[in-house]
Amino acid sequence: MTEGRSRAFYLLSAVFALYTLFLYGPTLTILVLSFQGPNGGMTFPMNGVSLHWFHNLWAGIGVPNVVDALKNSLKLGLAVTLATVVISVMAGYAFRRPFKGANLLFFTAIASLILPSIVVSLGIALEFQLFNQGISGLGDHLVDSYVDIDNATAWTNLLGNLGIAIQDNFQTLMGLFTSGFGAHLTWTLPFGLLIMFAVFNRFNPAYEEAARDLGASSWQTFRHVVLPMIAPSLIGVALFGFTLSFDEIARSSQTVGAVNTLPLTLRGLTTTVTTPVIYALGTVTTAVSFAVIATAILVMLIVQHRRRRHGSDAGRALA
Repeated sequence: MTEGRSRAFYLLSAVFALYTLFLYGPTLTILVLSFQGPNGGMTFPMNGVSLHWFHNLWAGIGVPNVVDALKNSLKLGLAVTLATVVISVMAGYAFRRPFKGANLLFFTAIASLILPSIVVSLGIALEFQLFNQGISGLGDHLVDSYVDIDNATAWTNLLGNLGIAIQDNFQTLMGLFTSGFGAHLTWTLPFGLLIMFAVFNRFNPAYEEAARDLGASSWQTFRHVVLPMIAPSLIGVALFGFTLSFDEIARSSQTVGAVNTLPLTLRGLTTTVTTPVIYALGTVTTAVSFAVIATAILVMLIVQHRRRRHGSDAGRALA
């Protein structure tokens, strides 16, 4: 006879069920309530089912500039993803061979993982404020020193005009793709580095040696041998990079300048919006994240299907 389940099994099963409910319950609740009818409220029971609040969201009724915020998050997320993938691959390649200061550089690169995000955000904002003050001070100095002076030369006129241009046009270096981009990269890049370091640590260099023995160049070896083998890992790095950037709030709060990302807009609306339109916004945000995950899975399935159908393209390196 087989023994029955112990009490510990049922106890741990109940704990896991409660954990799952706690983890996904809020998301499912927001998803359901976002489809409230036009007269629906912020809580149950449901008062009809419709897409009314999604229409209001898209039209900007009660939630102004939400489309712009979504575009900002998508553009920043894609830029951060691209940078994370490229830098992670290059760093993984570089760290395959030992060099002086490798450990210091490694721990410096991943140190931002243990730093509070709000501290990183404030530090970057302060850094860019210092840059702004320096540039503004340079413009004032050039104007004071080289505008309306005696015995002016072409060089002094150039410097004076440069100072005037700075005073008239310069506002701030802070923005979505400057300080905001850097802040997000401090969060996504360490994950990309850790993934690629693990990948290349297990990578067998014999494949590259075989390609070179067959006459392949360094670029052909990377393109036709290394890249197809690490492609699934690159998809994982890209997935990490985009989702972490798209959902980030703390590191965006002080660094994106005058514009807003979608998470910042959502956080600001939690204290002002009293209709289910905020649930519709939450559902859209979640849908974007799931769409990215689905796209990554689809790409991986396509790559695997291509490999099964055509085999490796390593032999094409000499073509």
